[in-house]
Amino acid sequence: MEETRFLAGVAAVLLLSLGCGDDDDAGPPVEQATALIRVVHGSPDAPAVDVLFNGAVVLTNVPYLGASEYLTVPAGPANLQVRVTGTDVVAIEANADLAADTAYSVIAVNPVASIEPLVLVDNIEPPAAGQTRVRLIHGAPSAPDVDIYVTGADDPLTTPLLTGVPYLAVADDLTAAAGTYRVRIAPEG
Repeated sequence: MEETRFLAGVAAVLLLSLGCGDDDDAGPPVEQATALIRVVHGSPDAPAVDVLFNGAVVLTNVPYLGASEYLTVPAGPANLQVRVTGTDVVAIEANADLAADTAYSVIAVNPVASIEPLVLVDNIEPPAAGQTRVRLIHGAPSAPDVDIYVTGADDPLTTPLLTGVPYLAVADDLTAAAGTYRVRIAPEG
């Protein structure tokens, strides 16, 4: 994607500038540690947004429910800004210390009046052969606590997999045999 190429170009310039110096005794250039980050627009009444990482625009015009691919960024102190597309209006600003070799999802949650980032550390290791992995998040701000059912594609509702899940709760990763499943969400009880 264009944003990924742009970020890779910025990272390459940073790495090249780190390796260039006037001191011939400095030794070989040190490779900068990186992290992965993806952004998800989950604020139901917010307009499309642009995302800046350490002051550089990395994503533009991200719509509600839009999600980026993982972007490779320098590890360490980071500033993430989410702005209303085409403006300087900052909807979210977050500072974080990104660990090397770690993947993060930053999800804009809540309606605009109380918008905030939900930052998750992601497990991106592939599951075992023949397995699949999902993570469930209750992301509907106007919904009550819910029960979550995961069944075979044609199975009736039986016992919920998760009960009484409140808004913004994040379930542990669920691993199951690869296949077709049906996920249904109902008000608690």
